[in-house]
Amino acid sequence: MNNKIFAAIFAVLIVPALLLGQGYQNPPKVIMDVLNAPDIPITSISPAGDTIAMLEPLRYPPIADLAEPMLRLAGLRINPNTNSDHRQRYFTGLVFKSVKDGKETRVALPPGAKIMSPRWTTDGKYIAAGNITPSGIELWIIDTTTAKASKLKNVVMNTTLGDFRWMPDQRSLLVNLVLKNRGEAPKESGVPTGPAIQESSGRKAAIVTFQDMLSSPTDERLFEYYTTSQLAVVGIDGKVREIGRPAIFSDIDVSPDGTYILVSTVHRPFSYLFPYRYFPTETEIWDRSGKVVHKVDSKPLLDNLPVQGVPTGPRNVNWIPTEKATLIWAEALDGGDPRKKVTPRDRLMTTAAPFNADPKELLKVEQRYVGSQFGAKDGVMWFSDYNRDTQFRRIFMVDYRNPGTAKVISDLNVRDRYNDIGSPVTEELPNGKSVIRMDEGFVYLSGRGATPLGDRPFLRRMDLDSLGKTELFRSGEKEYETFAGFADEKGVNFFTRKESEAEPPNLILNFGCPRGSKCEEVEPKKVTDFKDPTPQLRGIKKQLVKYKRADGVDLSFTLYLPPGYKEGTRLPTVVWAYPLEYTDASTAGQVSGSTNRFTTIGSYSHLFFLLEGYAVLDDATMPIVGDPLTVNDTFISQLVASAKAAIDKGAEMGVVDPERVGVGGHSYGAFMTAHLLAQSDLFRAGIARSGAYNRTLTPFGFQSERRSFWEAPDVYFKLSPFMAANKINEPMLMIHGEADNNSGTFPIQSERMFAAIQGNGGTARLVMLPLESHGYTGRESIEHTLFEMVNWFDKYVKNAKPRSQESN
Repeated sequence: MNNKIFAAIFAVLIVPALLLGQGYQNPPKVIMDVLNAPDIPITSISPAGDTIAMLEPLRYPPIADLAEPMLRLAGLRINPNTNSDHRQRYFTGLVFKSVKDGKETRVALPPGAKIMSPRWTTDGKYIAAGNITPSGIELWIIDTTTAKASKLKNVVMNTTLGDFRWMPDQRSLLVNLVLKNRGEAPKESGVPTGPAIQESSGRKAAIVTFQDMLSSPTDERLFEYYTTSQLAVVGIDGKVREIGRPAIFSDIDVSPDGTYILVSTVHRPFSYLFPYRYFPTETEIWDRSGKVVHKVDSKPLLDNLPVQGVPTGPRNVNWIPTEKATLIWAEALDGGDPRKKVTPRDRLMTTAAPFNADPKELLKVEQRYVGSQFGAKDGVMWFSDYNRDTQFRRIFMVDYRNPGTAKVISDLNVRDRYNDIGSPVTEELPNGKSVIRMDEGFVYLSGRGATPLGDRPFLRRMDLDSLGKTELFRSGEKEYETFAGFADEKGVNFFTRKESEAEPPNLILNFGCPRGSKCEEVEPKKVTDFKDPTPQLRGIKKQLVKYKRADGVDLSFTLYLPPGYKEGTRLPTVVWAYPLEYTDASTAGQVSGSTNRFTTIGSYSHLFFLLEGYAVLDDATMPIVGDPLTVNDTFISQLVASAKAAIDKGAEMGVVDPERVGVGGHSYGAFMTAHLLAQSDLFRAGIARSGAYNRTLTPFGFQSERRSFWEAPDVYFKLSPFMAANKINEPMLMIHGEADNNSGTFPIQSERMFAAIQGNGGTARLVMLPLESHGYTGRESIEHTLFEMVNWFDKYVKNAKPRSQESN
C-alpha cells in the first residue's frame, strides 16, 4: 500500500481516538477556584447541649481512593484491604467548640486520620469513631472534655455489614470484629470447575435489575470470608469480651436494659440473582454470653416476593425502647402481596422477656405498616401505614400498654408538602435508645414548612389530647432557619441552623421561656461563625418563578442568574429537572425548596453554568399526574408540555433566549433528557448523566411503574428513548460511571444508547468515568465531568446559530 494512503487512513482512524483519550481535564479557572475553596465544617451538637463537634470533611477524595481493590459480592462493594465498605465518607479534622464561652479545641488525631461514623455517648462525654487505615478500621475513643483521642488496641472492625454502637451503659461498645486467624482469603484458581447453572422451578419471581451479584462458588466463599464477624463488647478502657459464635450479622440491636441482643444472621443457600438482604436469615435473641434464648423467625431465600411486596412472617423486628426487653414486629395478613384487596393488611405483635410465652397481637393495621416510634413515657406509640393505591400515609397514636382505638394524627398524600405536620422531635434515653420527646402531654414537631412562597421551617408543640398545635418558632421570610435540637432538658432553649442568600449556615442558640411563665426577650446567640468560602458567588441572583402548564397544572422553577447579569438580556439557558409522579394536580403544583438558602456550588453541579454566563432554570417541575397504575401512559406528553411551559415562561420574563436552551438531568433526569430530545425540538442539546434508556432491560418495573413489560409492552417500548434514537436530532452528551451499581442504570444503558444514536447518524458523546458509581466522588472525575458539560453546552447551546440560519 502507498505510504501516503496508509498515513491518511491512519490519521482518520487513529487520531480521533487519541483526541478522545486525552486523560482527565479541568474546567475553566473560575470553576476550579470554587471547587478548591474550603468546605464549611459539619456540626454535631452534643446530647448535653454544651459542646459542638465541628467535623472537617475531605470534600473530594482523590481517584486513588476509588482505585483501592474492590470486591463486588451479593450487592456489597468491599475493600478487602480494610474489610469495610469500599467507599465511606470520612473526616480529616475535628474541633470542639464550647457553647458557653466559644473556646475551640482541636483534637489531636493521628497523622493521615480518616475519621468515620462519629457517635456521642448520651451524656456527651465521649465520642466513638472509626479510623480508616490501609490495613483495617480502627476504633478510637475521644474524650470531649480533654479533646484527647485514644486508639483501642487490638480492635480491628469488620464494617461490611455493621460497625459499632454504644451499649446501654454508655461506657462500652458492641462491635463487629474481623476474625482472628481466619487465614488467607479464597482465591480463584483460574481454571473453571464447571458451568454456572440457574434453574427456574415454575414459581413466579419478579427479579429487579440488581447489580454486583455473586457469580461463582469462589464469590460465595469470598462473601462469607469478608462478611463473617465476631461480636464483642469493647470497653473504653480497651477490654474486649467476645460474644457468641462468629456469623454473618445483618442486624444487631441490644435490649434497652442491656440483658439481651437481637441478632439476625445470614445463611446459605445464597443466590446469584438477589443481594444478601434476600438470603435466608435466622433472627434470634441472645443473652450477653451469646447463648440463644429465643428464636424469633427463620426466613428462606426471598426469591418470590411480589412486586412492591413484603415477606410473610415477622418483619421490622425491634425493641420497644421504653421497656426493659420487649420486642415488637409486623406480620402481613395479605401474604405480603399489595395487589390483594385485603383489609387489614398487617398486624403488630409483641413478646417480652423471658420469651417463654406465645407472642401477643397488639393491634391490626388497615394498610401496609411502615414503622413506629415510641414516646418517652405514658405508653405512647406512633405508627404509620401506607396505601399504595392512593399514595396516602396515615400516622396514628395509641397507648401500646392498653391499645384501644388508635387516634389519627395525620392522613395525607405522601407528596403533600403544604399540610405535612413534620416529624416528632426525638431524644436519647440514658441507655441510648431514641424516643419521642414529651413534656406534660405535649410533643414537639419539626418540619420543612412548605408554602406557596417556599419552605419556612418550623418548631411546634402539639397537645396529645386535642392535637392542637402551638408555633414556637418559624423561619423568617428573608432567611432559611431550621430547628437543630434542644439545648437543655426542659426544652426551653434550642439551637437553630440559620442561613441566607449571603450568609453561610451557622448554629444559633435561641433562648425561650418556660411554658406559663413570663420572660424578657433575650437576643439569640451565634454559636458558630463560619465565613463565606466563595464570595465570588454572591453576585448570583435567584428567584422562585411560578407558572402553569397548558392543562392548568401549576409549575415552578428557581431562576438563577449569573453574576453581573444586566436586566433585559436574554441568555443561553440550562433547564435542569427530575420528573416525579403525582396522583392529583393540586399536590403536583406545590412548591418545594427555598430561595433563601445560602448559594453554594459544589461537586459536578449544573449551577456551575452560572459562572459561564448561563441562566439556569433549576428544579423545573416536571410532574406526571395520574392514576398510580397507568400514570406512565401519558408520561411523554406531560413531560414535553412541562418543558415547553418552562421555556415559554423564561422567554416571557426576557431572560431565556429560546434559541439557546439546553436540558439536563441525572439518573431519571437523564431518562427525561433523552425523551425531550427525541420527542420535541425545544432544546438545542442535552446532558444525560447516569441514565437508563431501554426499559426492556428493567422488565419488572422502573421508578413508580408497577406493570411488567409483559403486562404493558407498548408502554415499555414507548418509554424507552433507545427505541426513538433515530429521532434524537440534537447533540446529547452522556456521562456514566463505569462502576454504576444503581438498580436499572447499568453502564451498558449509556453504551448502547450512544451506539444507537451514532448508528442513526446523530450527534453524541459518551464519557465513561473509571471507578465511579451512580454518583461521582473522585476529584478528577468531578473536574472532568464539569469540563465535559461546559464544553458541550458552549459548543451546542451558547454558540448555537438560530435555527432559521441552520436550515438555510
